[in-house]
Amino acid sequence: MKVLLPDGVRACLFDLDGVLTKTAVVHAAAWKEIFDGFLRGREGEGYRPFDAVADYNTYVDGRPRIDGVRAFLASRHIDLPEGTQDDPPDRDTVHGLGNRKNILVLKKIREEGVEAYPGSVEFVTAVRREQLATAVVSSSANCRDVLTAAGIEDLFDTRVDGVTAVERGLAGKPHPDTFLAAAHDLGVAAVEAAVFEDAVAGMDAGRSGGFGYVIGVDRVGHAVDLRAHGADVVVHDLSELLQEPR
Repeated sequence: MKVLLPDGVRACLFDLDGVLTKTAVVHAAAWKEIFDGFLRGREGEGYRPFDAVADYNTYVDGRPRIDGVRAFLASRHIDLPEGTQDDPPDRDTVHGLGNRKNILVLKKIREEGVEAYPGSVEFVTAVRREQLATAVVSSSANCRDVLTAAGIEDLFDTRVDGVTAVERGLAGKPHPDTFLAAAHDLGVAAVEAAVFEDAVAGMDAGRSGGFGYVIGVDRVGHAVDLRAHGADVVVHDLSELLQEPR
């Protein structure tokens, strides 16, 4: 299969959840459970629930976990103490809520498993066959575990994730820093790299970073938002970027 990418692209930088693996829905469900429990306890039964599509896509998807907590709380005009990274998950602080969510999502992944999108695996395999470099760029601190569980870790030359970002002091999406770090690790300029993202925060990162091609992956029906935030093209599945050789 031939990869349909512009001439000059030497590397492909892939987001994880929702692009490579079917874990975006797991994250959305975990966020909903955590935020709804918090809001119910704070506001009573008349609370406005977390929307696992609209709120997730707007405030949480693609961002580092703590930034997602901050963004969603700000959207509801809720001011919580920051707390610290070591806050217990039952503490109503920004870090406490983030830790609560992480415990829940790991439990869901452990119980439900991780599945890669077949079209994504086919596409990444074709990319490597054409000798383009590959990277995973994820805000998740659990990225390596998810790649391993899905059986696709060996398909990528480098990984820049939530752990890497902390170690290197990189700003998370929507800032382009993590994508730029992956391009640097692969020895290519931003203009020589294609970014694959399903989140508007990732679109913003790809566009502001000056990357050569930005592909939006629409799994939830928000193609308009992806285009508005800078996607050069939007697909439902990466297999759409493959063509039978003539």
